[in-house]
Amino acid sequence: MVFYTPPLALRHLALLLMLPVFPLLFAAYLPGRLQRAARHPMLLAVKLWATAHLLSNGTLADVLLFGAFLVWAVADRISVKHRAVPHRVPGAPPSALNDVAAVAGGLLVYVVFLLWAHVWLTGLSPLV
Repeated sequence: MVFYTPPLALRHLALLLMLPVFPLLFAAYLPGRLQRAARHPMLLAVKLWATAHLLSNGTLADVLLFGAFLVWAVADRISVKHRAVPHRVPGAPPSALNDVAAVAGGLLVYVVFLLWAHVWLTGLSPLV
């Protein structure tokens, strides 16, 4: 069932929104300025990923899947604010080099997903 048919401009916006997703995922485990600025980089990455996919896909299955991830990420972010003791994910020691590694590694994975992995995983090309 199709709820809406996204215009081409929203697909381009989705590609742009996806750009920081993989660097943020890397930053979740590589402490540095990126991790400090995003505060919870993995949750931010999930919110951007879900929003981008909601913008570019309009079927019932897409809305249920990506909408559920978006609701979960927002609810988790709210719950993190109310925790008494912040839970730290173990990772590398803080370093400026971690930011470089997060951005470089994240952008490399983004390109791999654009050109090959998305089609391999889902059967759909994000570039079409």
